[in-house]
Amino acid sequence: MDNLASELVASSLPDTERVLDLLFSYMPKIAAERKMDGLLVLMADLGRSLVQADRCSLWLIDTQTNELWTKVAHGVDQLRIPIGAGFVGYSVKTGENLLVEDAYKDDRFDRRSDDSTHYHTTSVMTVPLRDGNGKVMGVYQAINKKGESAVFSRQDLERLVLTAVYSAKTIESARLTEELQKSKEELEATQEELIHILGDVSESRSHETGDHIRRVAEISYKLALYYGLPQAEAERIRLAAPMHDLGKVSIPDAILNKPGRFTDEEYAKMKSHALVGEQTLQTSKRELLRFAATIAGSHHERWDGSGYPRGLKGEEIPLAGRICAVADVLDALASPRCYKPAWPEEKIREEFVKQRGAQFQPELVDALLSHWNEMFQYFRKIRTEAEALRQAAAV
Repeated sequence: MDNLASELVASSLPDTERVLDLLFSYMPKIAAERKMDGLLVLMADLGRSLVQADRCSLWLIDTQTNELWTKVAHGVDQLRIPIGAGFVGYSVKTGENLLVEDAYKDDRFDRRSDDSTHYHTTSVMTVPLRDGNGKVMGVYQAINKKGESAVFSRQDLERLVLTAVYSAKTIESARLTEELQKSKEELEATQEELIHILGDVSESRSHETGDHIRRVAEISYKLALYYGLPQAEAERIRLAAPMHDLGKVSIPDAILNKPGRFTDEEYAKMKSHALVGEQTLQTSKRELLRFAATIAGSHHERWDGSGYPRGLKGEEIPLAGRICAVADVLDALASPRCYKPAWPEEKIREEFVKQRGAQFQPELVDALLSHWNEMFQYFRKIRTEAEALRQAAAV
């Protein structure tokens, strides 16, 4: 923007103060704008003010429909025209700038825009917008000079050319940012969906509902926030937690769904699911799945060191695993299982008080207890919503 400012100022010393005021007023707005529509409006407004046009718009090429479109023609809604139509179409085809004194005396003028908007075009400027490879991606257009002069000057065209260079770079950068953000969101959504699908697979082999993995994820998220973790880290735990019991796919049905007590051999087999889940996930190239591997391999460890699979103690246990352990047990106790009915809320609370410093990190239990009513209200809400969805799907 510094080069644009210096060149525009140098082009007309008497007009320096007005140009500088415009540039410095638009700089922070353009830098702060993240949405394409808002950016195009700002660019059109900047161009209109710099050359004192009645209307200014940025036409962009729609390669799918082979049209030019604009959302920022001042005073009108979105317009679409054939890619080769009118002055803007001429600049797209030839890559040339245009400076026209009277549009109706020029054979290249397409009157359809005026006919549809009941507007009368006189003086026109068009400047191609080029991407980093020099390819035309649209056209900057200014219509009808305001003020004493009835037509645009050569100096106006030079200013629009300089503004178009900056605008094209800004638009190209914004497009890339939008594409990257969209790709990132699609990737994250895909990963989250796959994680839930795989989590459902691990739960579907037992008589427990697959809603368990979602409740554990949501409880883990809430507990992470109560504990004081940043929003982003709590969200990361929420996304990874559904994989905590993935290793159960390796457990035989006879053990997984056994209503009575396990034999020592059965219990050893059951405990192996933690390492199986960790080993399955930790080879992934995706950071989120490797993070899920950490949770899978540590959510059965105990604060006092008596857990499995490694007998980790205290802060040797990854924090995400410690959080998921609390969430997993809370949901397990509050939900009916093949070997027990759901526990009453007060009995569950007593169990967490009892296990503070033994099975669970004291500070996590404190965070849970201090938000107990809020947590259980949230637990009941997500359980009710899941039940409603399941009933609706069965209809």
